[in-house]
Amino acid sequence: MSTLTAIVLAAGLGKRMKSTLPKVLHRAAGWPLVLFPIRAALEVGADAVVCVVSPEVKEGVASVLANELPGAPITIAVQAVPRGTGDAVSAGIDSVTSERVLILCGDTPLVRADDLRALIGALGDHELCLMSALLDDPQGYGRVLRDEQGRVVEVREHKDLRTDAERAVREVNAGVYVARTAALRTALGRITADNAAGEYYLTDAVALAAGGGGALAIAGHADNLLGVNDRSQLGQAETLLYQRIARRHQVAGASIRGDARIDAGVAVGVDAVIEAGVAIRGKSSIGAGAAIDVGCVITDSQIGERVLVKPYSVVTESRVDAGAQIGPFAHLRPASEIGEGAHIGNFVETKKTRVHAGAKANHLAYLGDGEIGEGANVGAGTIFCNYDGFQKHLTVIGPGAFIGSDSQIVAPVRIGRDAYVATGTTVTKDVPDEALAIARVAQENKPGYAPRLKARLAAAAAKKKKP
Repeated sequence: MSTLTAIVLAAGLGKRMKSTLPKVLHRAAGWPLVLFPIRAALEVGADAVVCVVSPEVKEGVASVLANELPGAPITIAVQAVPRGTGDAVSAGIDSVTSERVLILCGDTPLVRADDLRALIGALGDHELCLMSALLDDPQGYGRVLRDEQGRVVEVREHKDLRTDAERAVREVNAGVYVARTAALRTALGRITADNAAGEYYLTDAVALAAGGGGALAIAGHADNLLGVNDRSQLGQAETLLYQRIARRHQVAGASIRGDARIDAGVAVGVDAVIEAGVAIRGKSSIGAGAAIDVGCVITDSQIGERVLVKPYSVVTESRVDAGAQIGPFAHLRPASEIGEGAHIGNFVETKKTRVHAGAKANHLAYLGDGEIGEGANVGAGTIFCNYDGFQKHLTVIGPGAFIGSDSQIVAPVRIGRDAYVATGTTVTKDVPDEALAIARVAQENKPGYAPRLKARLAAAAAKKKKP
């Protein structure tokens, strides 16, 4: 089979986005817009991708693509002056060495790989094949015009339509093409700017191909038409993407409920349950049989098999191993590692802390810069005092240790295996294995003093109220 290169047109400045960020770098379902057509092209077998950008966005786009698709065969080409889609393709085709070229728009995140396969397969011996769609209201779109035998004659932009009959045509151009590279190069050299916009239209290549080796139009899904030009269209596209992603995971064996928002790069295992109101972002993964309950936000994190994340918990750049339980209302900050079967309970916050298998911190604790051994128990109100105003320090709690409620662990400190820290203790030095640590101010009782204290306090309050 002949080789294939994709040209992705991403040179538009996107002024209607009203943003300092280039339009194609705005994100939908976790990915920058330009990533969707590039990934679709690679999925259908493109050997290389040429991304055509304007000079203003070249550096930003190149940086994002290098980060998002490291090692991918992507070349950046520059359209120096915005003079239309035909000129943009001309800027990219110099980098093409393949026999066929696939042309996509960088602001169409809903382009479907299946439609691209059908388009590529239909090219055959023709010079060019374009994707079309049938719309009840074709207003604003270029029309695919055919002769009496149904053969494609040309694509005419909406503003250049000449008759009511042409305006009534419902078949519109989706802006996706595959062509013989040599024929397209010849056509680009013949395109002129003789039209209402004074631009070089790529659509003029359709008429040139129709008059030569032949042109075809293959119907695709209407989603392929949805380009993003402003924030409203970005929101519409993202809503459709989240619905499409949810369906994909449902078909693969996961339960996705309500308005859960799962980013494009997320992996979800079979029998996982994602409840309504959940957001799973970035490069996260959800293991088989895991349950993510209502309102949770998980970002760039790995959630293991059979993990239960209870409502309204936040997990960021962390790992939770099989069978662990998180929340409700827990906060796992970056570099938290929660071991198999461990429990992180309500209003517990971790940061850069490793909690080994079976350890528990079930209530109201801050565990920062620490290591908690297997089977250890951390009581309610415990705080790892990890920061001295200049540096962060490590707390190590040995396997099987018990930390009583309302304890303060002043790092750096090590609490030994099976040690016991009494409730209300401030730990400032190491605790040996199996030792009891207790540090409390001595309690003093004053018999009969409570009534006198209450009277004094009441008198003071009454005096304060007098004018």
